Amino acid sequence: MPELPEVETVRRGLQPVMEGRVIAKVDVFRPDLRWPFPEAMAERLQGRTIRALRRRSKYILADLDSEETLIIHLGMSGRMQITQSAPAHENHPAPERQKHDHVVFHMLDGPQIAFNDARRFGAMDLAPTARLEQHWLIEKLGPEPLGNLFDETYLIDALKKKGAPIKTALLDQTVVAGLGNIYVCEVLFRTGISPKRKASNLSAARVATLVPAIRSVLEEAIESGGSSLQDHRQVDGDLGYFQHNFAVYDRSGDPCKSDCGAKITRVVQSGRSSFYCPKCQR
Repeated sequence: MPELPEVETVRRGLQPVMEGRVIAKVDVFRPDLRWPFPEAMAERLQGRTIRALRRRSKYILADLDSEETLIIHLGMSGRMQITQSAPAHENHPAPERQKHDHVVFHMLDGPQIAFNDARRFGAMDLAPTARLEQHWLIEKLGPEPLGNLFDETYLIDALKKKGAPIKTALLDQTVVAGLGNIYVCEVLFRTGISPKRKASNLSAARVATLVPAIRSVLEEAIESGGSSLQDHRQVDGDLGYFQHNFAVYDRSGDPCKSDCGAKITRVVQSGRSSFYCPKCQR
């Protein structure tokens, strides 16, 4: 599933072609994805200007001049692809619809953007912008890891009563929004913390090291266009390349890059694979 860096990469790619522009038309080719689309979604979007294109956790948020916000979740395999770089005209016809293109946005005097989702675990919804923080997908999210509300004091307090392993605690979206399996594995390697350590047993000093590590890993991944393992693509179809920088994720049995002599180990925690170095991470 796309994590924060992949979603932010998509948002930044879409911003120049969607933010401040009018949605001329929306084609909706099915009634639902993971859940039913909101009632009359195409009609509510048509003719509206996208005032701002934001991100909250793993959601792309398009604030409209109708005072509604379109919430977009990419799910496991969802992609937002610019299918045409210029408006269709007689000598440059609109591209053919691709398999799994479920929603297509036609921007006025601009390109087409297709939401393509082979597994159909993505989602879209419309909510009043003024009450967006009360939407059921948003209301329980923790602070943004790249925002000002996420700091050492906050994280120390949030983890001190967590009896779960630190890996599980950091994946809890009510603790910090947007972190996923890949980047938590990489963060824990950089801080030398075993994913099996109980969150509440970590000293305040060790918890404090997580904050700059989380920020640096996420920023590096965004700069790299995210990680393309199976489905993620940038809006122009290019792959991300942060996967080439993985220190531990998906490297079970490979030698640790710290040259400590140990091999990367895989364990399953809460149904997810954790990768770590048993020598470097305690």
